[in-house]
Amino acid sequence: MATDAHSGSPGQSPDEPVHIESKSHLDEVVADHDVVLVDFFATWCGPCQMLEPVMEGLASETDAVVAKVDVDELQQLAGAYGVRGVPTLVLFADGEQVEQHTGVLPADRLRNMIEGYTE
Repeated sequence: MATDAHSGSPGQSPDEPVHIESKSHLDEVVADHDVVLVDFFATWCGPCQMLEPVMEGLASETDAVVAKVDVDELQQLAGAYGVRGVPTLVLFADGEQVEQHTGVLPADRLRNMIEGYTE
């Protein structure tokens, strides 16, 4: 059974990445969860594909929600966050954007970044 942003109780993070369908969906996920790591990606992007298992691991191993935004499907949303290259990772804590990084980051750096806001 697949989990989505609507399953479980508010504040409880799903164990796999949530695929964002619209700006309002992203706003809802960010509002419902303390820490959200958003992966702006493209299916044709090699580094994005390398990051995929890392993002899945973070979703299951951390208290953060991992959300994925396909920049080709949601170009306006990507533009709203100033995404110029993929992958771009945006971290939200308590509903506010706190960090943004373009390019692949190692799993341990991402985990430390998340844990800095979940403790």
